[in-house]
Amino acid sequence: MSLIQKLKARAVEGRPVRVAVIGAGKFGSMYLSQAPRTPGIHLVAVADLSPDRARASLARVGWESPRFAATSLAQAAKDGSTFITDDAPSMIGSDFVDIVIDATGSPAAGIAHALLCCEHRKHIIMVNVEADVLAGPLLARRAKEAGIIYSMASGDQPALIAELVDWARTIGMEVVCAGKGTKYLPIYHKSTPDTVWGHYGFSDEQVAGGDFNAQMFNSFLDGTKSALEMAAVANGCELTPPKDGLYFPPCGVDDLPHLLRPRSDGGILAQKGTVEVVSSIERDGRPVFRDLRWGVYAVFEAPSKYVMDCFQQYGLKTDSTGQYAAMYKPYHLIGLELGISVASIAVRQEATGATGEWRGDVGATAKRQLKKGEKLDGEGGFTVYGKLMQTEDSLRMNALPIGLAHNMVLKRDIAEGEVVTWNDVVFDATQQAVAFRREQEAIFRKEMSS
Repeated sequence: MSLIQKLKARAVEGRPVRVAVIGAGKFGSMYLSQAPRTPGIHLVAVADLSPDRARASLARVGWESPRFAATSLAQAAKDGSTFITDDAPSMIGSDFVDIVIDATGSPAAGIAHALLCCEHRKHIIMVNVEADVLAGPLLARRAKEAGIIYSMASGDQPALIAELVDWARTIGMEVVCAGKGTKYLPIYHKSTPDTVWGHYGFSDEQVAGGDFNAQMFNSFLDGTKSALEMAAVANGCELTPPKDGLYFPPCGVDDLPHLLRPRSDGGILAQKGTVEVVSSIERDGRPVFRDLRWGVYAVFEAPSKYVMDCFQQYGLKTDSTGQYAAMYKPYHLIGLELGISVASIAVRQEATGATGEWRGDVGATAKRQLKKGEKLDGEGGFTVYGKLMQTEDSLRMNALPIGLAHNMVLKRDIAEGEVVTWNDVVFDATQQAVAFRREQEAIFRKEMSS
């Protein structure tokens, strides 16, 4: 039975899936716009640091105010309305919640919420890729021990890439490379919240009329979000990040199997089984023909001459040898697609992509020369961007993860392009996110050395 039929059955039976969302920003708002339209789903609560902002988000996406006028979770669960709160921990602990969606974008908050979900046995959909890359491998272990599902968020690119990888491997193909598209030029690594809208080409009117956060959007542009998402894909799909970080080669959909194949076969990959992000513009700024800016892809290899012939017979685009082929999805609709994850967990008890081995990490890297005494300002800010690294290199360097590069003061000067390490900053080891990440590092260092 399909997802929608199973959801309809739950609606008829009067036992809808009770969903709670934390964070009413762009991703959360996009899901909020669709949740009432899906049978068998009851969005029972929305938690946000600003309840007024959550109410404004609901109104903006078309909700009538009586629908979110509940004064308690108990009332919302009884009458089918939605409760707005700023108390996420209490919401997670409620008996009226089945699935929690963390759409905060805060690494520290994401870790706290995931651990609370483990404590209260609530499935969690981690939209918060920042938290997932910071501590997802250990969070996934804790979730498994608690008997809950810890899932990627459908609609976000890592989950969609994981779906393509799973498809290819399930039909017997070896995945050579997987990733996504984006708009990239090397200069973007230096972009700040002050320059981001010019690079995107957004007008003042567009920015003023939408729910746009300059630092968040800058994290997409400066390479940080790409690094985080490819680390998540590496960790969730048993793929290995490139040794020296993402290359961002300009590449259209027709060239995926030509470019993203091993160097020994004429491509650019140092190895099979890796991740990469392709740029929608050439290095001189010209647009790439048939770009994949909004989409995802997987390149895979034919295991035999017979399969190569099948590729040709059915019109699949391959490289010149016929050995490598690509499948891609040209768009992703982020929060509009999140209902797939909710339904998959609720009626199939399956994650839509799940963190496993710790293969990829993202280190905080200086955007410019930084001075002793400066305070780091995290993803998309003015000081650092995130660079994708292999985990063994990150642990060897003692790299400071980008997800914790918030409000830490530098103890020495850092050169432009240099990875910041734990030894370079003043940090509070008692903070939950710091302590949990350090615990993960200690556990995996021990396992990697054994």
